[in-house]
Amino acid sequence: MLKIGMFGLGVNGALHFSNMLHMDDVEVVAVADASKTALKRAKNAGIKHQYKDYNDLLKDRKDLDAIIISLPNFLHHDSIMKSLEAGLNVFVEKPMATKVWQCKEIVNLVEKTGLLLMVGHAMRYYDAIEKMKKITDAGRVGKLEFFTAESIMNGPLSHGVVPSPVPDWWFDPDRVGGGVLLDLGYHLIDLHRYFMGESKLIFQNFDHKYNLKVEDTATLILSSKNGKAANGFINVGWYQKAIFPEYDYRCIVHGDSGHTSTDDYLPKNMYYHAVKEGTKNFIRKISFQKIRPLSYTYFYESFYKELSAFFQSIKNDVETEVTAYDGLKTMEIIEEAYMRMVQ
Repeated sequence: MLKIGMFGLGVNGALHFSNMLHMDDVEVVAVADASKTALKRAKNAGIKHQYKDYNDLLKDRKDLDAIIISLPNFLHHDSIMKSLEAGLNVFVEKPMATKVWQCKEIVNLVEKTGLLLMVGHAMRYYDAIEKMKKITDAGRVGKLEFFTAESIMNGPLSHGVVPSPVPDWWFDPDRVGGGVLLDLGYHLIDLHRYFMGESKLIFQNFDHKYNLKVEDTATLILSSKNGKAANGFINVGWYQKAIFPEYDYRCIVHGDSGHTSTDDYLPKNMYYHAVKEGTKNFIRKISFQKIRPLSYTYFYESFYKELSAFFQSIKNDVETEVTAYDGLKTMEIIEEAYMRMVQ
């Protein structure tokens, strides 16, 4: 049984917490969150050990195997370093850290300690992306030539139909580390690396439709590091007020003998998919079978998959599928884009 500690029970932390309740051989032993409401929810779920400060959790709990970190961006570096120094494996929501120098420190400490660190690059675990990866790895579209990806949503901006408060750190450049490029573009840069190999930045453009201190729209052109021409186009934005389960997202990979796209594999109707998967889970539950939490959402099931992969790496003592190095390489491109725009 893996004993797990958690830092942060916000939106993503709550998803991870809920998922772990449905995992075999995994037990959440302790949680840390500054919110009394979040800690109360954890207590009601049966978690006996609760802390307002993650430093106190690390001091008290010496029986843990890993820490799941879903804290605000500006706390990632400190919480990761302290967790590794305490001898704990780490899963952290992206970004691994908000600065390249911080990412390098983390990479070095992971190598020094021999511990496992996995970054939450959840889009790799979308069912459609997994199918596309199998197809491209099998050579069914030939030599890969061009990659394009888009993700447009409301980001942290509250939807008018479902109003909710947004933490002020989201709009503080020093604490959040960036805008939509860091939030959504991070995933798409990682997917370019995932399909096309090591990447380099060719062009970047930002926009501020809402006059925020961080960008709400970004476009990047990338190339494979060894390629002679640009072969990646990324477009992200926080300006669309779509309502769940609608999601404006697509990824296309072109080869010299064909192409593959998320449009080929995504559910044709997300509402029908949600009803169908919800019904399946209900039947599984009443027949005492293992349910698939969040399968009805389609995209959010990736949170379950990535955590499962992390725990399997710990159990089998093998490298994680998304490493600290992956987190570093993605942040190098993002930081370069930001630096170019201020020059």
